[in-house]
Amino acid sequence: MEDIQRISIRECSIHYNIDRDFIDSLHDCGLLEIVYDGDDSWLDVEQLADFERYMRMHYDLDINLAGIEAIKHLLDRMERLENEILRMQNLLA
Repeated sequence: MEDIQRISIRECSIHYNIDRDFIDSLHDCGLLEIVYDGDDSWLDVEQLADFERYMRMHYDLDINLAGIEAIKHLLDRMERLENEILRMQNLLA
């Protein structure tokens, strides 16, 4: 069985000094996956890097959630295209 490390959403909002609603909005947009366990809610530690990136985009660069979604979509697409290029280069080598 896989041991998944999680951080509580409450601890996360306190640590980063942000409003819980922002985290919920990221979840509602599909940018973060929140695990609910009774009255508690958790974020997988693996998602912290993405969460910090979204937080910087929103608070430091003043990008709204729709903009963050668009940026994530473009970055994901760019990563897929880069992987496809590498795959094709390996076929030619």
